[in-house]
Amino acid sequence: MFDIAAIISKLPKAELHIHIEGSLEPELMFALAKRNNVRLAHDSVEALRRAYAFSNLQDFLDLYYQGMSVLLTEQDFYDLAMAYFRKAAEQNVRYVEFFFDPQGHTSRGVSFDTVIGGLARAQAVAEDTLGLKSRMIMCFLRHLDEADAERTLDQALPHKDKIVGVGLDSSEKGHPPSKFKNVFRRAREAGFKLVAHAGEEGPPEYVWEALDVLGVDRIDHGNRALEDAELVKRLARDRMALTVCPLSNLRLCVVREMTAHPLRRMLDAGLFVTVNSDDPAYFGGYMNENYAGIGAALDLSEAQLAAIARNGFAASFMPEAEKRAALIAFDEHLS
Repeated sequence: MFDIAAIISKLPKAELHIHIEGSLEPELMFALAKRNNVRLAHDSVEALRRAYAFSNLQDFLDLYYQGMSVLLTEQDFYDLAMAYFRKAAEQNVRYVEFFFDPQGHTSRGVSFDTVIGGLARAQAVAEDTLGLKSRMIMCFLRHLDEADAERTLDQALPHKDKIVGVGLDSSEKGHPPSKFKNVFRRAREAGFKLVAHAGEEGPPEYVWEALDVLGVDRIDHGNRALEDAELVKRLARDRMALTVCPLSNLRLCVVREMTAHPLRRMLDAGLFVTVNSDDPAYFGGYMNENYAGIGAALDLSEAQLAAIARNGFAASFMPEAEKRAALIAFDEHLS
């Protein structure tokens, strides 16, 4: 039996499904609350961690949006992103495409420029000091209406050089992708890559809509696609990447135990699967913990783990020349 922890630690990795606000560890949350004189609902780091017992996605989102309240200044967003980048670099993550939720901040009076300024500054420092390159994906909150998303896209357009794509996250049930067809069409016309959370708690129909109505380039989660054989064939045929988040699925009760996780069935069906951490501060692990959890529970081979890691680079939105170089470097690392 190979040493799974050692193998995972050495694997170069690309993360494509990480909500930067979901990397806000309780210690930093309390430090920012003190700095900004923000009162939190919990009185200690320990009490907050005890609250991380979720029965579904909405339980988590309620705490997630509360946590955002401490993010007020450009420095806050810089500190948030740098804390994540340092952890990622320690785990041999070489490239990141991270989500951010501007509506969760602009609705509180924090300007779009403040958010993007702090995050972009952290990106530059992380690339310079850690060798970690990253790109931003701006997500629309699906529990809000499309008009709000349209206004958010308008705010993003002056920063188009800093944002590679747009996505769709937040409460999935009752908010199908088709609700946002017009704003996604505008985003595509503006040159953004498109992704959407679909098939985590929502039905396979939401995955179909993400593909056919929104025209996405990648599916975030996609677990429930396995319930539809024709959809599985479509995803495999089109080599549509799925950004799977094992610990998130476990902590949000999408699966009851890791041994029941659908990732092996996805691989067996020929799907283009990547592994990611989603909201690691809330779900108990970053990239290496997600790889270790799924690798041990599903008895994945060293070759399967390496193939999944390679998929992360192949499914990225890097320019083609940069992607080719990253894949060559990955293959040379394994040889």
